[in-house]
Amino acid sequence: MNIIKVYGIRCNSFHGCLSEENIIGSEYEIDIDLYCDFSKCYNSDNLNDTINYVLVKEIVVKEMNISSKLIENVAYRIINKLKQLSQKINKCKVELRKINPPIEGDINFVAIVVEE
Repeated sequence: MNIIKVYGIRCNSFHGCLSEENIIGSEYEIDIDLYCDFSKCYNSDNLNDTINYVLVKEIVVKEMNISSKLIENVAYRIINKLKQLSQKINKCKVELRKINPPIEGDINFVAIVVEE
């Protein structure tokens, strides 16, 4: 099995349980791992035989633009949409980081990882 990694997708989105998070928004960074067999493209050198990274990024941005209280909810939506993108995807992993979360103290980020 092979892995396609699309890392460091950055978005300003409006997720959170606090009302101000839905007004001000927060910075997010998302990493995607797509587990698939792309050995066919080794011989064909054809984009249709693998996963288009541009479409992966577009799916992530589109789902990040839909406000949710929980980033866990967003991560599962991203996985579901990515799996619909291609039957070549056997498994998907999403790491979603909320940069400078509204937690007292000095915290770089909080993150969740969903793998399915």
